[in-house]
Amino acid sequence: MKKWAKEGVSDVRRMADGWRWGRRSQVPRSAEPFVPPKQSTVFHTDWARTRAGRVAREVAQKGALEPLFRSQVRTHVEGLDVLSKLEGPVIFVANHASHLDTPLILLSLPTEWRRRTAVAAAADYFFDTWWRAVGSSIVFNTFPIERRGGTMATTPGEVLADGWSLVIFPEGTRSPDGYVGKFQYGAAYLATHHDIPVVPIAHRGTFAAMPRGQGWPSPGRRRLTVRFGEPLHPDVDESPRDFAPRIRDAVAALLDEDQSTWWEARRRAASGSTPDPSGPATAQWRRVWDQTAEVSTPEGGRRRVWQH
Repeated sequence: MKKWAKEGVSDVRRMADGWRWGRRSQVPRSAEPFVPPKQSTVFHTDWARTRAGRVAREVAQKGALEPLFRSQVRTHVEGLDVLSKLEGPVIFVANHASHLDTPLILLSLPTEWRRRTAVAAAADYFFDTWWRAVGSSIVFNTFPIERRGGTMATTPGEVLADGWSLVIFPEGTRSPDGYVGKFQYGAAYLATHHDIPVVPIAHRGTFAAMPRGQGWPSPGRRRLTVRFGEPLHPDVDESPRDFAPRIRDAVAALLDEDQSTWWEARRRAASGSTPDPSGPATAQWRRVWDQTAEVSTPEGGRRRVWQH
């Protein structure tokens, strides 16, 4: 009886393995013909840069976003004087650790710059649903870029040609632990191809305030710092592959300056000993723990040139 039961179960399993459940193909996946993924045009955002769109965004940013943002975090901004030397458009390039990065950068810009700045955003995240696409376009002036290939409704080059500055996060996604990841070549390509300066930006504290996976800033009004660096101009015949490391080095030097002093950071940059912004090679929990520490700023908000 026991042997008969085992054989019966074995027969049922064999039949189940060979049964065409639902519409499952009987052809092994390895033998199926290749079908390229369907490409679709992503959400159009040109309307967000019209006069009506700019008015709606000004109301959304100054009437809702800024009061809410200021109520949740404290900010300290350095280096805005570099923008007085520029006319625009420029490409703002920053490290990416949190969804707080975009409002921090936009609300730190002078009004005339903020009103003419657009943000490159991942099409597969911010433009996967109509309500998220409309909301981000109105509030942040985002336009979609494809991280996985595909057809774009608007290209970054077209936005630059219209006189808009861009905010680009060359890491492509938020850092899982707050440290800086590898820079892609997109921003460097745009700068070299259109001969547009890059303004490096380094910020700290956004990961501690609202890390990846968290939907709202942590209580206690965490302190955020953001620092704008001197513009970088691509050299004649400089390739994006060569320019991208220079941009990352500039962001690294700004992060070093924000954690030490201007003099110490410049000395390390001159000697090629700027700390690697990718962080120490240690356990993931330790990296996350390091980046959740409270960010400190100079007493009274004064710029530290050197200290004893």
